[in-house]
Amino acid sequence: MQELVINELTSLERKLSLLINEHRSLKEQIRIHKEENSKLKAVLTEKQEQLKEFQNKAKISKLVSSIGADKSDTVDLRRNLDDYIKEIDKCIAFLSN
Repeated sequence: MQELVINELTSLERKLSLLINEHRSLKEQIRIHKEENSKLKAVLTEKQEQLKEFQNKAKISKLVSSIGADKSDTVDLRRNLDDYIKEIDKCIAFLSN
């Protein structure tokens, strides 16, 4: 009878040890997944900002393209808009760092 109880306790200790190890392993996996999730969210935010920048550039390009070629100051206006775009890009790059 006593030997049976000892065997049961030994079995329970082994199972408990296995459960503790599994718990630690799962906690580590959760930590890794949370870290990865956080990194992916940061990348997603960055990509969304880049998309907004490209959309703004596309809008400005359409505006420049829509300006009639018969106007004498079109070249100056396009040059000015290009300069503004370059300056905005520099500001964005500076703020990103």
